[in-house]
Amino acid sequence: MGAARTGFGKEETRATVRVATEAAGELTLNYYEADARSEADADRLPLLMLHGGGPGASAWSNFGPALGGFAARYRTLLVDQPGFGGSDKPPVVGNYYRFSADAVVALMDRLGLERVHLLGNSLGGGTAMRLALTHPDRVGRLILMGPGGLSLNLFHADPTEGVQRLMDFSADPSRDALRAFISTMVVNQALVTDELVEERFADATAPGAQDAMRSMGMSFFDPATAEDGMLWREAHRLRHHTLLTWGREDRVNPLDGAMAALKLIPKAQLHVFPRCGHWAQIEAADEFRDIAVAFLDRHRPATHPARTTPGETS
Repeated sequence: MGAARTGFGKEETRATVRVATEAAGELTLNYYEADARSEADADRLPLLMLHGGGPGASAWSNFGPALGGFAARYRTLLVDQPGFGGSDKPPVVGNYYRFSADAVVALMDRLGLERVHLLGNSLGGGTAMRLALTHPDRVGRLILMGPGGLSLNLFHADPTEGVQRLMDFSADPSRDALRAFISTMVVNQALVTDELVEERFADATAPGAQDAMRSMGMSFFDPATAEDGMLWREAHRLRHHTLLTWGREDRVNPLDGAMAALKLIPKAQLHVFPRCGHWAQIEAADEFRDIAVAFLDRHRPATHPARTTPGETS
């Protein structure tokens, strides 16, 4: 559609934009964009995807292989959140979810994206929800994959196994520690390849990456900012249609963490993938795409905006 790129390779879909926020000042955000819609799909809202927060995480590592499948129906953007991938890595001011959500809104403004669907994985799920709560008119539908901040463990101990492995790596970065972390992401251990470990280790130890990870992590442990990240306490305010997706064997944000969100979000539904961990978009790639696209396809713009509750969307 239009001038958007239709190839799905990493370099040919990559772009950067300079934005400014009150907390971060000016920063460069890296993103990937593809659009292979037909004319019949021209009126669909764009889809913006936000990655998780583990060592070496980035928009491309989380969603690169899925880009083509989603771009066939939606103008799709994969965004490196501040502190990750090719984006700048400034110190986090306040809680990370709000810090990142403000940067994403600034990116939307620069690209002329008035309203988008949001798909967020783990850390990106927390950012997506904070954005929807703070700027409800900028969001169509939400897909939250084992989202951080919204997941409230009813039975599992904190920190969970996956979060503990993440902290182990942060304390003493090594390939073995990274492999141990990645192994908690998936049920299928064949996905934990030497190539994947090397790729993510390079990103996780790139200049500024460790400082950015520590700054992000502290925003959830510092008493001055931690409570702003407890999104489950605000879940009842979310008025968007929301698809919660979870891997049944998730060892990062376990399945019992979905129950409070499912109960509290008025328009929430839950899909659970069997024999699947925290990376549903990788372990259950085809099923995840089909379910996500079907959910987004049901979006209908409000016919009578004046009659809707403030912040309520279709």
